[in-house]
Amino acid sequence: MGSPTRTSGHCSPGRRCRAQFGAARTEPCQGCVVGLFRRRHQLPDPGSVTAPGADSARPDAPSLGRAVPKVQGAATFGGIADLVHLTGTTTFAKEACLALAVRHGIGAGGHIETGGFVQLEPNNPVEPMAVAVHVDGERIGYLPGGIARSLQLPAGGAWPVHVQLFAEPLTAGLRVEGWAWLAEGTPRWRWSASDRPPMSSQAKAQARHDDSSRIVRESLAEGGPRANTLRSGLVNGVHYLELVEPIKQLKRDGRLQEALELCLAAAEAAEAAREGREPAPWYSEQAAIIHRKLGERTEEIAVLTRWLIACPPERREGSRIQARLAKITAAK
Repeated sequence: MGSPTRTSGHCSPGRRCRAQFGAARTEPCQGCVVGLFRRRHQLPDPGSVTAPGADSARPDAPSLGRAVPKVQGAATFGGIADLVHLTGTTTFAKEACLALAVRHGIGAGGHIETGGFVQLEPNNPVEPMAVAVHVDGERIGYLPGGIARSLQLPAGGAWPVHVQLFAEPLTAGLRVEGWAWLAEGTPRWRWSASDRPPMSSQAKAQARHDDSSRIVRESLAEGGPRANTLRSGLVNGVHYLELVEPIKQLKRDGRLQEALELCLAAAEAAEAAREGREPAPWYSEQAAIIHRKLGERTEEIAVLTRWLIACPPERREGSRIQARLAKITAAK
């Protein structure tokens, strides 16, 4: 199939992605172009296992006689991220992932880095361009839809990839999530045994909050026009992007009035930082929801109307806020 080549650069984990808000990302964005290239992976040892407290790899896990998809044809990967988070590992492929974790000795928690295959499913009833990920001959998930549609895989063929799976016992049971490395060469994983991905809902919420805070602080430190725009979105020294999780927590705690005040302050800051675009709608939506819970219909209409006034006319049509306002006024 020839030696792997690249025709353009790519966004690597830990590097800065400028595609959106000048954000510093811990994983490459799906929209970053990595160029067209053809490559064959050198697969790692399928038994490369890191379990809690273990420093050495576990011997190769048996395949239990499962059929491995036949590798055939050529695949072209272009316009996609190198490192992708798999979908379906906690839903339809949950049982396969749990069984895989047990077979590889991480049923009590840990992670594995192993070889797998991606395979087009042209007969998939939901998405004919769906690309499944197989390990040990079992389907453990799919590539995200946008990335799957960017691949050019031969129908019925398979292509080798590196796969990383993390397992963590939670209150609801063992949770397994996975990542695939789609580029050539040695994978550059975002997560490791010493820096594990957030797995619980609480940990994921905290990670989102930390990411927002890091993006804001780094952009402010860089200075320039972007920093000036960010400063216009500050609420008592905190950027409105950093207020999502605090607002959610106040709502969970039943402190609706405090959550409402924070929503309104954030919505005002979003208006100040919009630079001719529509303000971030989430804060106005949340304020309207709280007004509804408090039985404040007039105030609910007012906060929705305010967002529409601040929004460019061409962006109002079809917005969730316009739809919500129309539903309220129609119910008079």
